[in-house]
Amino acid sequence: MTAATCQGRVVSQETGKTPPANPFDAAGDRELGRLLKGYREDVAALERLNDQVTAVRGRGEAAQGRVVAEATQTGGLTGLTIDPRAMRLGSAALAEAILEAAGEAARDAGQAAADLVTPFIAGTPLDDGVRDDPRGGRRR
Repeated sequence: MTAATCQGRVVSQETGKTPPANPFDAAGDRELGRLLKGYREDVAALERLNDQVTAVRGRGEAAQGRVVAEATQTGGLTGLTIDPRAMRLGSAALAEAILEAAGEAARDAGQAAADLVTPFIAGTPLDDGVRDDPRGGRRR
């Protein structure tokens, strides 16, 4: 397809018509430009928030600090430290301590993620689904 310019507009020589306008080109429409700028800023902020939430890790301890777990908000373990003195607990007590520390770490990460997200949903319909948790955190 060949094109020519007529009064600053590209016109197809085959059809004699101008191609459809790019809906994301705000040239000449100040309101559209303002809205698109706000949209792009919101998307960039949400992308940054996503990166921050993805990077959140929580920490939990059990057995008097001898078992320390690090976890994502979904409960995936990302780290586990067992002090050699914790080996004296026995296998059942050690397993229980690991689960306790991992659960605490996941809750800690969930709280940290909620703290990051809360400012973004404040004043929106999503805000109704988040309320104070009696344990001092936030929950859905």
